[in-house]
Amino acid sequence: MSVRSFEDVSIGETFGPEVVAVGRDTLVAYANASGDQNPIHQDEAFAKGVGLPDVIAHGMWTMGASSSVVARWVGDAGRVLEFGTRFTKPVVVPTQGNEISVTGVVKSVDAERRRATVDVTTTCGDDKVLGRCIAVVQLA
Repeated sequence: MSVRSFEDVSIGETFGPEVVAVGRDTLVAYANASGDQNPIHQDEAFAKGVGLPDVIAHGMWTMGASSSVVARWVGDAGRVLEFGTRFTKPVVVPTQGNEISVTGVVKSVDAERRRATVDVTTTCGDDKVLGRCIAVVQLA
């Protein structure tokens, strides 16, 4: 995909939904890459023992997967200048896996800097799992 041009982006433009799968193997790989070996992300008995319904995805994995969708939309991960969110609900990952759905809406554009601010919505089933999720991207 080519890099998005400022002239081709407008307020109200949407992208997605893009579905991103997450399985237990994803959680192990993320834990090994990030160093976050908290057992709530890999040990079902432990997760249930602390009151969770099952193992849960790392919040930072969810954020990263969502920012990757924005990066694909803008055409280059290096053009995602800012990405901020609040974690509102966990992504539960049963043995058969799960998925998140990511959509974006362009909320504003800055002609002088050739940037766009995107409101990102990430859900898992009916649950919004990221809140106040905003990305700022540099357009060509």
